[in-house]
Amino acid sequence: MGALIWLASYPKSGNTWLRSFLHNLLRNPSDSFDINKLSAFTLGESQTQWFQQLDPSVAPEFSIDDVRRLRPLVHRRMMESSPDSVFVKTHNALVLEGGLPLISQDVTAGAIYVVRDPRDVAISYSHHLGQSLDDAIRLMESEEAWTPGNERNVYERLTSWSTHVYSWTHTANPRLHVVRYEDMLNAPIKTFGAIATYLGLKPPRARLERAIKLSSFKVLQAQEKKNGFIERSRFAESFFRKGEAGQWKTGLAAEQAARIEKAHEVQMRRYGYLV
Repeated sequence: MGALIWLASYPKSGNTWLRSFLHNLLRNPSDSFDINKLSAFTLGESQTQWFQQLDPSVAPEFSIDDVRRLRPLVHRRMMESSPDSVFVKTHNALVLEGGLPLISQDVTAGAIYVVRDPRDVAISYSHHLGQSLDDAIRLMESEEAWTPGNERNVYERLTSWSTHVYSWTHTANPRLHVVRYEDMLNAPIKTFGAIATYLGLKPPRARLERAIKLSSFKVLQAQEKKNGFIERSRFAESFFRKGEAGQWKTGLAAEQAARIEKAHEVQMRRYGYLV
């Protein structure tokens, strides 16, 4: 059996884009891989189906205690699902909750963490949540932030944007590969090539370029327009909205940008969002 490679990020930071790239690189399909089948290859750590398999008696609604009790077992079940490494998406922070780890290290092989300018995250997240920008900004400041469970997913513990980033990235670790969303946009060959290298892969340049092209925002957006996307929030008109860097320059009021910069200054400086 393989071990888990986490695909981790704060929400609306490029996790789905990363998952699509991995599908198109490793599966090498003739057309862009179906975004509505991403969980067939990159598992969703919060998907209720995994929890239901382990304890059908508490389905379909899982309490916080149920999730805490079952989560380590789910992670092990995911590890046992394949003889190879298993990619698993998560928005959980790398912290303890109720004295238990949200990420089970004993079944972990590594992690790819995607970080994005929180000023842009705030805009994308507000659309995803169907909330105002000010509400999204407040949520990103809250150490108690979490995503509520529903029929498809159990809750995830976010913490604040800064704590989330710090929790995953503060300690140098050869098993961790950190990617900036902006570099995925502006230097795709270098950035996605480095992801492949981290995974021990040496794809021919043509295959790498093809995977990048089949995973482009334009292609994913076209897929959603044609077939919909099961991960789209019921509050949002679309999941793949703009996919741009720097939209905060016109999308945020000066005081909103300043509030984000003050709240998250340390981590923003670490990743070059403030100089």
